[in-house]
Amino acid sequence: MKNKNVAFMTQAAMIAAIYVVLTYVFAPFSFGEVQIRIAEALTILPVFTPAAIPGLFVGCIVGNILGGAILPDIIFGSIATLIGAFFTYQLRNKNRFLAPLPPIIANTVIVPFVLRYGYGVALPIPFMMLTVGVGEVISAGVLGLILYGALNKYRLWEPCFCAYLIVIKM
Repeated sequence: MKNKNVAFMTQAAMIAAIYVVLTYVFAPFSFGEVQIRIAEALTILPVFTPAAIPGLFVGCIVGNILGGAILPDIIFGSIATLIGAFFTYQLRNKNRFLAPLPPIIANTVIVPFVLRYGYGVALPIPFMMLTVGVGEVISAGVLGLILYGALNKYRLWEPCFCAYLIVIKM
C-alpha cells in the first residue's frame, strides 16, 4: 500500500512539473484571449493514470502563478483543468477520440469568463469561447491525441518505464 501511494504521488508530481515547464516555456502562447497552451496536451494522461488528475491541477495552479496570472485565473483556470482531467479519467475506457473533449469543453466554457471578468477583455464572450476553444482543440485535441498515440504505442506510461527514466536521469 505504501509503495502504491509513493508511486501515485511521484507520477502526480512529475506530471505537475512537466505541465509547469511547458506552460512557462511556451508562456507567450499559453495566456490571453487567443491561447494555445501546449501543456494542455497532457490532459490526455488521465486515460493512463488517475495520478494525472491532481498532477494536472497542481501543475496548472503553479503554471498560472509563475505565468503572472491573476487570482481568478489561477483559481478558475485550474478548476477548468481539474474538471477536464476528472472527466477524461471517466472516459478512459471509451473511444480514445472522446478523451480530449472534457478539457476542451471545460476550458472553452470557463476561461472566456475569466478573461472578461478577471482581465477585463472587452471582446464578446462567444468570440473568446471560439478562440479559446480552437486553442484547446489544437493543444488538448490534436497534440493530446498525438501524445496518446506515442504513449500507447510504446507503452511509455507503465511504471517500470517511468522508474527507468528516473534512475537513468539521476
